[in-house]
Amino acid sequence: MKKTIITALALCAALTCSAQTPAQQNDGKQAEGYRFTDVQVAPSTPVKNQHRSGTCWSYSGLSFLESEILRAGGEEVRLSEMWVARNSYMDKAEKYVRMHGNLNFGEGGALHDVTDMIRKYGVVPFEAYTGLNYGTDLPDFREVALVMKAYLDAVIASGEKTGAPLSPAWKRGFNAILDEYFGPMPEKFVYKGKEYTPQSFAKSLPINVDDYVEITSFTHHPFYTTFIIEVPDNWSWGESYNLPLDEMMSVVDYALSKGYTVAWSTDVSEKGFSRTKGLGIVPEADLDGMSGTESARWGQLTEAEKEAALYKFDKPGKEKSITQEMRQEAYDNYQTTDDHGMVIVGTAVDQIGNKYYKVQNSWDTVAPYDGFWYFSRPFAEYKTMTFMVNKESMPKDIRKKLGL
Repeated sequence: MKKTIITALALCAALTCSAQTPAQQNDGKQAEGYRFTDVQVAPSTPVKNQHRSGTCWSYSGLSFLESEILRAGGEEVRLSEMWVARNSYMDKAEKYVRMHGNLNFGEGGALHDVTDMIRKYGVVPFEAYTGLNYGTDLPDFREVALVMKAYLDAVIASGEKTGAPLSPAWKRGFNAILDEYFGPMPEKFVYKGKEYTPQSFAKSLPINVDDYVEITSFTHHPFYTTFIIEVPDNWSWGESYNLPLDEMMSVVDYALSKGYTVAWSTDVSEKGFSRTKGLGIVPEADLDGMSGTESARWGQLTEAEKEAALYKFDKPGKEKSITQEMRQEAYDNYQTTDDHGMVIVGTAVDQIGNKYYKVQNSWDTVAPYDGFWYFSRPFAEYKTMTFMVNKESMPKDIRKKLGL
């Protein structure tokens, strides 16, 4: 999940307009806008701000686990995003060097990286490790991302040029870079009057990282099996369970109906996604609902004019019916990419009854919905890359098909 579109993030954080306030049109009339009513929303921890870091995968994965802690009856806690990220970068560096640089090394990652890092290294609360050792109050990876990769590329180039074994110093050197930018990792810390190690703190939480699985839906691998989803940020080669589209969506709906949240990896580079409106849709012209005159006028529009009309985001309308074939084609043609990680916390409807998912983002508490967004069901069907759920939140018949 690469969040390298830094300018877009900054603009998003600065926006103050509200999608619930109708926009003034050129003819002096007001657009109807979108009005959402939440149907069912699970408890979640406060919206965070990943700022200028490509760590949405860590923020979303940990926010999801924080919701799981609440659901399990635990106390609200903020887990350290940078603890997970920093451990991930060390593991990724070793693999990157081992692969002679033929692996994606960037800021991004996947949802399973969060559970993998906790399983291997434990976890700490945010207070014990902020990861902000470079003089800013919020994450800013513009320098450290370049430094990390340049260092590793130099190590690889040296080894390939000389043919000599790599020095054991390279790992110490890379770890020193991580220490300087993120801060040394504590072996022990005190939280709410009690001393922990990262491993003992992880064990104290009322969740088990082995309870979580990732789900996807693509036809280039057999259904009801697992496969390594082929996206650049899946550097650890984690596997997802593959379900047909209707069953994939039934897992999401069932989990939400039972009060669970869902960690969601999706594509927000779509024309149907608007940061200013806090909205994701897949619009389609409602030709059947048009009068003869309207239909004739629509037919005379250029493709650019039709697109402009469809993506005005001025009011709810008809959306495309998504098929398995559409999902696959978009993935194969790079039209669906692994852009962003968020958390689906509930369901909602608009003023004409269309169904949406309410989603918690990690770009601060910005307008129009204080850091939450609404994505239509067709958008989720079309643009879901993977999602993570608690195995217990899945329908029993699907669990049986997957051998869970």
